Amino acid sequence: MSEPRAPEAIHTAIWAEEAMPDSPLVARAAWCHGYDVFGGLVGRIRWSDMVFLLFRGEAPSPEQSDLLEALAVALANAGPRDPAVHAAMSGGVGGSPSASCLMAALAVGAGASSGAREVMLAQQAWAKCGRDLDAWRALLATTPPADASSAWPSPSHPAGFDPHGGRTCLPVQQTLAVLASIQPEGWLAWLATHRTVLEAAVQLPLSLTGVAAAAYLDLGLTPEQGEMLHLLLRLPGAAVHALEQRARGYKTFPFGNITVEPEEGVA
Repeated sequence: MSEPRAPEAIHTAIWAEEAMPDSPLVARAAWCHGYDVFGGLVGRIRWSDMVFLLFRGEAPSPEQSDLLEALAVALANAGPRDPAVHAAMSGGVGGSPSASCLMAALAVGAGASSGAREVMLAQQAWAKCGRDLDAWRALLATTPPADASSAWPSPSHPAGFDPHGGRTCLPVQQTLAVLASIQPEGWLAWLATHRTVLEAAVQLPLSLTGVAAAAYLDLGLTPEQGEMLHLLLRLPGAAVHALEQRARGYKTFPFGNITVEPEEGVA
């Protein structure tokens, strides 16, 4: 009987494993950025701490831990009117598999209009303007430029603001106030102080996407990391709404209950 072949090396700075003595394909222990996951982290840290560790490669400070936890709660469910959640609901009521419902939510929630791509664009705007109000006024007064190298359509409005809102909605104000209080010297705090100035410059209200972008900056995430994490944090609501509609069936679907009447003379 031949000896089992050792697995090929997996090159990653994120994860390390020690194999079981009798099975090279099964891990005896695993480390995430140097932390023993099953022997040290499980049962001792919050889920949001593990997410931070995965993205940043280091443990969060108490403020960063609280900030990500609060942000995750705010983004967990955008509600059935949100296009990404609505897409998952449509998959659920149609009997699509769970993975298909989540993929529908990801596809619809990935764009530059209240989606994860808008988060990335907003973070890029923060990197360009910083805390310079004149730079913000100049940026917000112009039409977002098209990127010929990108497969995404040109943005229709400045990232981080609501093109359909008349004024800043209460949930956005509440979320911004809570998050800014956790890190009073960060980007969120600056945004809370200057929100009305920025809204006057663009003549649009701040959106929850804009708040999330500032939070990702306070967490030390790059625009690409913010985009990816935003997709992840919005999935729980899409999942449960899809399951609810699958159980209820199409006759009670909350949107678009349409009765098709046959034409005269058609059996």
